[in-house]
Amino acid sequence: MLLYPPIKDLLGQVPSRYMLVNLVASRARKLSSDSEASGEPLEEKAVSLAIQEVADGTLTVEAAEAALAGEELLEGEDEEE
Repeated sequence: MLLYPPIKDLLGQVPSRYMLVNLVASRARKLSSDSEASGEPLEEKAVSLAIQEVADGTLTVEAAEAALAGEELLEGEDEEE
C-alpha cells in the first residue's frame, strides 16, 4: 500500500508525526461533521481530504491552532450568557 503524498513530504509541512496525526484527525472529524450537518456526502474519505489539505499547504498547524482558539472563544461566550 502506497501513501500519496509520502509521509516525508507531509513532514515538511508539519514538525512531527504526532502532530501530523492529530492535525489530520481533527480536520477529518470536522469535515465529516460538516458533511453530515449539511446532508452532502463527501467526494472522498475525510482523512484523504485532510491529508491532501496538508500536502497542499492549506491546512497548517498555525491555522488549526487559530481555528481552535476561535472555537474556544465562541464556546466561552455561550457560557457567559
